[in-house]
Amino acid sequence: MSTKSIAVYPGSFDPIHNGHLDIVHRCRPLFDEVVVAVLRNEEKRPLFSVAERVAMIDDQLAGLDNCRVESFSGLLVDFMRSLEARVIVRGLRAVSDFEYEFQMALMNRRLNDSIETVFLVPKDEYIYLSSRLVKEVFYLGGRIEGLVPEAVVGCLEKARSD
Repeated sequence: MSTKSIAVYPGSFDPIHNGHLDIVHRCRPLFDEVVVAVLRNEEKRPLFSVAERVAMIDDQLAGLDNCRVESFSGLLVDFMRSLEARVIVRGLRAVSDFEYEFQMALMNRRLNDSIETVFLVPKDEYIYLSSRLVKEVFYLGGRIEGLVPEAVVGCLEKARSD
């Protein structure tokens, strides 16, 4: 078993936004390694492919020595076992997130009682931010600068023109 503390920050990240990145930066000092784990879930009908999402996140994590991005499918606890990770990091934006996240934390604990879930709260300016909201505002012609990295704005513009 690894003596490194490895945290997994799972999600769809379709696309990654500044609230996600804020959570990554907040958890970096707390763990030896942070794995941003992109879920392969076609039921959500993502705008970007898994490979595109991984590439966008890789771009944003460049230069951060204790972070990496991977994709996974299936149960998160199985993916974590393969990494020898014991901590799930989740961001909480509002009370509406809490019920769902609480249920997921309890189910993950039931599936593997050696895994803990840690909740982090993003900066105030990102508390309302979601990938769904970013896409909606973008496609309706609103400005998303400051909500997502500049490179992600370019990816959204390219997706709109395709």
